[in-house]
Amino acid sequence: MSITNDEKVVCVTGGSGYIGSCLVSLLLSRNYTVHATVKDLNDEKETKHLEALEGATTRLRLFQIDLLDYDSIFAAVSTTYGVFHLAFPCFVDQVQDPERQMLNPAIKGMNNVMRAAKEAGVKRVVVTSSTSAIMPSPNWPADVVKAEDCWTDVEYCKKNELWHPLSKTLAEKTAWELAKENGLELVVVNPGLVLGPAIPPTLNASMIMLLRLIQGCTETYEDFYMGSVHVKDVALAHILVYEDKSATGRHLCVEAVSHYGDFAAKVAQLLPEYNVPRLPRDTQPGLLRAKDAAKKLMDLGLQFIPIEQIIKESVESLKSKGLL
Repeated sequence: MSITNDEKVVCVTGGSGYIGSCLVSLLLSRNYTVHATVKDLNDEKETKHLEALEGATTRLRLFQIDLLDYDSIFAAVSTTYGVFHLAFPCFVDQVQDPERQMLNPAIKGMNNVMRAAKEAGVKRVVVTSSTSAIMPSPNWPADVVKAEDCWTDVEYCKKNELWHPLSKTLAEKTAWELAKENGLELVVVNPGLVLGPAIPPTLNASMIMLLRLIQGCTETYEDFYMGSVHVKDVALAHILVYEDKSATGRHLCVEAVSHYGDFAAKVAQLLPEYNVPRLPRDTQPGLLRAKDAAKKLMDLGLQFIPIEQIIKESVESLKSKGLL
């Protein structure tokens, strides 16, 4: 879909992250001018891989932001037409202070980004949410596939101290409320377990989950897993929903709705040389499998990379980093 040059000036929060780096790379390849945010401009682990991207020397500007600092966010958003909000507090292991570490940055950060977008005159905002804002949803009808109209059960998350899905859900709900109040065009992408080649030097939580599985971890992530997706497809999904003004609402972004047991079995099949644990196949109680659940994105033209290729390219990336 053809868009104007003005529309090709955008901000990507969390630009140095796993999905963010891939999105910035794809945007630059499509002649966008990108304001990408990082947590620390003096940290080469955040900046060097972005500065090395093709087109970065002329069309990439890096901004240091703190999600709790409105002024830093406004500086990055100012003079852009659209915002991709990916920055989000993410922890691989146990969170010590969920309110301070996750909930406050997620919700207040969303508030600051949406407020800055309104004040800066931004026309369209794309928010990266997650399947963690769709499930766990234990009261969802057992015979209905979970998709965009399903929301994570907030009280269940609080009761079970599931801070990641709780923060993702509350942050996305905040975005919808603020978009309505401020007349902003908002569209949301809800990816599952994001895997594939990593541009940054550090691994994201999803790739660490795969690495741990290959190393023998038997965790089944009952309240977290809904399906996998290639990082390039997630980046492309963001651009599709930004450029196509007919795209509205939430967009489930998974190659298929499946169980973690299915994923583990596929990894074991493709990597017989590793001691991948044999997990039960039905690891997500109440989750109906579906091959085409991400129909909204498919209708926009996204052809999802199959799970076999996702795993293959992820493993190659882990090997290239000396982790396998």
